[in-house]
Amino acid sequence: MMFEQFSQGTSLLHRSDVRIKIVSVLVLVPVLALSRSPWTVLAGLALGLMLVSAARLDARHLLRRLLVVNGFVLFLWLTLPLTYPGQAIATLGPLAISGPGVALALLITLKANTIVLLLIALLATSTVADIGYGLERLKLPRKLCLLLLFSYRYIFVIHQEYQRLARAARLRSFQPGTNLHTYRTFGYLFAMTLLKSWQRAERVRQAMLLRGFQGQFHSINHFSIKRGDLLFLGVMVALAIMLATGETLLNRL
Repeated sequence: MMFEQFSQGTSLLHRSDVRIKIVSVLVLVPVLALSRSPWTVLAGLALGLMLVSAARLDARHLLRRLLVVNGFVLFLWLTLPLTYPGQAIATLGPLAISGPGVALALLITLKANTIVLLLIALLATSTVADIGYGLERLKLPRKLCLLLLFSYRYIFVIHQEYQRLARAARLRSFQPGTNLHTYRTFGYLFAMTLLKSWQRAERVRQAMLLRGFQGQFHSINHFSIKRGDLLFLGVMVALAIMLATGETLLNRL
């Protein structure tokens, strides 16, 4: 499936129990997301880089993911230094560049890259099906897990259906513009996509019922928590506690 380029591998992270990796994410990410100290985030960034290196992920795919994230972060660099209140460190014509604005933009950039690296190293090394199964084993509502799995599976099917309808419109010489005909055509495309999605959902439901589906998926991978998994979780929890403690001490200085 798409977006599962990192799920195939033989590294320790690929072999680790998915439940351990999910819990590790739930422990580490909130600490880093709520941090106000760049030193805490830099420590988390170093951890993310080490985990990515340990997973032996493809550098090209990894850089593409980071470029997408930093493309959104770029908008913050274009706005925060110019709009955030605080002492100006430089001027650009009539515009003043705020020092606190630059610091905040830098902190958000570090946080975004750190969290993405952790998510890739800990979650992207498992398939979405395994993550859904792991969430169910962690006692999350079964319907929520099924919603995750179905959404991931069929969002690409819906996108392909929309592309087919859009291609049919272009073959009929449709040229987008800023007129009523364009708005009406896109409205029809959106409505037809929803209709096709509903029809596909009905067919999938009927096919699953005919095959005896009773509201539960069975994974072909059998998970069992080993001593190495518990050791890995203990290390992640200890690191999260150290980061939180360091954050508290830095805030008191």
